[in-house]
Amino acid sequence: MKKRDFLAGGSLAVAGWLAATAGCTTTGSATADPAIEHAAARREIEAGVDEVLARLYRTIPGSRELVAKARGVLVFPDVTGVGFVVGAEYGRGALRVEGNTLGYFTTMGGSFGAQFGAQSRAVVYAFMTRTSLDRFKRSSGWNVGADATVALVKMGANGKIDTTTAINPIEAFVLTNAGLMAGVSLEGSKVSRLDI
Repeated sequence: MKKRDFLAGGSLAVAGWLAATAGCTTTGSATADPAIEHAAARREIEAGVDEVLARLYRTIPGSRELVAKARGVLVFPDVTGVGFVVGAEYGRGALRVEGNTLGYFTTMGGSFGAQFGAQSRAVVYAFMTRTSLDRFKRSSGWNVGADATVALVKMGANGKIDTTTAINPIEAFVLTNAGLMAGVSLEGSKVSRLDI
């Protein structure tokens, strides 16, 4: 087996494990009402989206103005990566347009390189044009890099985001507890609709 095939297989296996365990509840009840579980999952995602946006606005100067200009914003509050050398990431989030949630989504992607244990980050996609938002809403599965080019937001020399230079159709923030991440790639991340 080629090394590339082995790494890809390992990444898919870890991604599958993450997706499977993400749906687990702490109650362990196999007879729980799906409607109740879905409502709880929606509340959890909504609370996470609110928290991430508040933290983004509080810690990254200029982010509120950029998001206010966006036609829609897709927020994944907790994208968790697990693995050593070969890793995978999984998270759930919501698409908001004019402050209203239009749907729920998952993100999944493989990553390669130095990974040790579990790492978590929040990812915020700002759809800056109506065309980019409409294309995303019409898609059944959306891949960063293949279906859309996503530009990572960068801080200016003054420590603030310059909203006049954020001219790409889709801008993204990658946020950790330490602040805005630089030098990361979202290439290959797959976003799918979540029916809850």
